[in-house]
Amino acid sequence: MLHVYGIPNCNTVKKVLDQLKSEGQHITFHDFKKEGISKAKLEAWSKAVGWEALVNKKGTTWRGLLPEVQASITNKTNAFALMQDKPSIIKRPVIEWPEGRVTVGFY
Repeated sequence: MLHVYGIPNCNTVKKVLDQLKSEGQHITFHDFKKEGISKAKLEAWSKAVGWEALVNKKGTTWRGLLPEVQASITNKTNAFALMQDKPSIIKRPVIEWPEGRVTVGFY
């Protein structure tokens, strides 16, 4: 079972879900907007891919932040606080694969 985390109206998430379903993958979906994200989950992902990989600095949410907020994202603690406050800042999708691997984004 794959666990896909993201926002359902995100085009990238839609593409990934469609592709995975067409491959016959069994998926659970976690909507950041409705369900939020726990610090424990962010810690686990950070151990797998690094906290920097989780912050989407190319999206509209990042561009909408005040420059001083952007400048403050220099460590895991500040990044996690921002991701919990504004989950749409998390690069999407985050996929937890059955063997324990975690991937971020769509390649």
